[in-house]
Amino acid sequence: MDLRARFTDELKTAMRAGEAARVSTLRMITAKLKDTDIAARPGPPVDDAGIVAMLRGMAKSRAESVAMYRQGGREELAAKEEAEIAVIEAFLPQQMDDAAMAAAVDAALAETGATSIKDMGKVMAALRGKHAATLDMAKAGPLVKARLGG
Repeated sequence: MDLRARFTDELKTAMRAGEAARVSTLRMITAKLKDTDIAARPGPPVDDAGIVAMLRGMAKSRAESVAMYRQGGREELAAKEEAEIAVIEAFLPQQMDDAAMAAAVDAALAETGATSIKDMGKVMAALRGKHAATLDMAKAGPLVKARLGG
């Protein structure tokens, strides 16, 4: 089942169960998806990889909001944002753990033949090509840089 169908099914289920917070978050996701599709015009609607990227962006912005709310002493708003993050992350593929990420970086280094920091772009492109959905590129970047001696 593709992500669009999952959003619809989850929304129906949450509405039937009377889960107001979940319904609200799912409606927010579908609204953002419609905006993303409109921005992609005149081309085709966004594919699952684009939807995953959109969801990651939504989760990241909410995580930043949580930090700001906590800093401002607004625990109730931070809790609301964390609940939204939980719903969003339920649709994201499982992230690689540190050991798997290190193995993926080593494989990309070997595949590209990278030897210096100048080759970092090639390595990151190889990682993105193979592991875009399951690898946190923000964590992989410093690891690649360290392996290349940068």
